[in-house]
Amino acid sequence: MILEVIKAEYVAEYKIKVWFNNGETKITDLKSTIWNDRRKIFEPLRNIEFFKSFNLQLDTVCWQNGLDLAPEFLYELDRTPEYSLI
Repeated sequence: MILEVIKAEYVAEYKIKVWFNNGETKITDLKSTIWNDRRKIFEPLRNIEFFKSFNLQLDTVCWQNGLDLAPEFLYELDRTPEYSLI
């Protein structure tokens, strides 16, 4: 099965709750990726308002500056138990 994002919503800080077509839901914390990746495409996402403006395209999470993250990356990045979000 090809992994796809079917829904995503902003949670807090740099965390997004992601629903996948395999029936799983995960919380992905992108803070480390955004602040440690030196590529210019990540710079706008450091502004939390810009980060929150993501949408779904091509079966994954995308931003207006052209950045999209592979569903497999989002799936594997999950390291945050849902109960620890607040």
